[in-house]
Amino acid sequence: MPGSQFIKISFYFILSSFLLACEPPTFNQKEYDWKIPEGFPKPLVPSDNPMSTAKVALGKRLFFDVGLSFNQSISCASCHQPQFAFSEPQKTAIGASGQRHRRNTQSLVNVAYNSNLTWAHSGLNQIEQQILIPMFSENPVELGITGHESKVLQRFKNQSYSRLFKHAFDDGGVDFDKIVKALASYVRSLTSFTSPFDEYAYQSNDAAISDAAKRGMELFFSEKLACFHCHGEFNFTQSSQHENQRLDLQPFHNTGLYNIDNKGAYPVYDEGLIEATLDPYDMGKFRVPTLRNVEVSAPYMHDGSFATLEEVIEFYAAGGRTQGISSPLKSPFLVGFELKSGQKQDLVIFLQSLTDRQFLN
Repeated sequence: MPGSQFIKISFYFILSSFLLACEPPTFNQKEYDWKIPEGFPKPLVPSDNPMSTAKVALGKRLFFDVGLSFNQSISCASCHQPQFAFSEPQKTAIGASGQRHRRNTQSLVNVAYNSNLTWAHSGLNQIEQQILIPMFSENPVELGITGHESKVLQRFKNQSYSRLFKHAFDDGGVDFDKIVKALASYVRSLTSFTSPFDEYAYQSNDAAISDAAKRGMELFFSEKLACFHCHGEFNFTQSSQHENQRLDLQPFHNTGLYNIDNKGAYPVYDEGLIEATLDPYDMGKFRVPTLRNVEVSAPYMHDGSFATLEEVIEFYAAGGRTQGISSPLKSPFLVGFELKSGQKQDLVIFLQSLTDRQFLN
């Protein structure tokens, strides 16, 4: 990891520690109703940032406000667009300064359950920490607040926002600690459990998905394809923690996208988890994303390599891509497989059954 990048990440953690150490205010507003269906666990929430209806409402307002970017050109929602499961339909994101990022915008579906955040950082496990990066990062610039802190805060010191801050924190004052906590609360509220698959699997409605989707589901959960080993549990990812599971599983995998030196190397501009851990075995490892609403969150992979679900399935069927197939660092689950005529389409139809239209709308 370059020295400057390490220093910046260290700065984020120091600032995060400061924010999270602040004394929580005395909340007197309505406790947040998760509206999570019976049988599903609740996410873990930091004790110093409990959920509330008022805080989620403030966070939602901030999330869609371009005033949070230094030049008022983008908001959080510019990259995390609801109709695309809070992702965006382009390979990599573009920040407020016009700088193109190296990674694809991740979906925020059920992000409250994620044990690790961002594509490849094992030390980022709280949303309050992660939010500091798009807000204050200088390379790449996202919202670009660094150096413009006073000007950005001033935009929210008005009667309308003061009322929202007072309802959320019993205090109409505006500061970045409250902004971070409100944004984190809103992002945690983005839960999705009303897809056709949920109706079929958890509400016993056999007619909720088609016969093709059922055949695709059998393939998905078969040892032949082994999809479920990485995209498992109710959130279809190993990167998951909740009130019933506090032990982390294995959230990061090398899927054989690259192998540029026949020793497993990834392009130097993005080597994955190794940048955070410095462990050679973490070369090319990236966090396994949820497959909920995956139909609308294209393009796929950390660098937006694949435009369609069909391309993704072909990639896994091959056991990787070009030299990546023989990478010594590739996950042992990626051994490749063959599909008969029509089976690929069945698998796609099953993945489409994970689309929650109520959530997207």
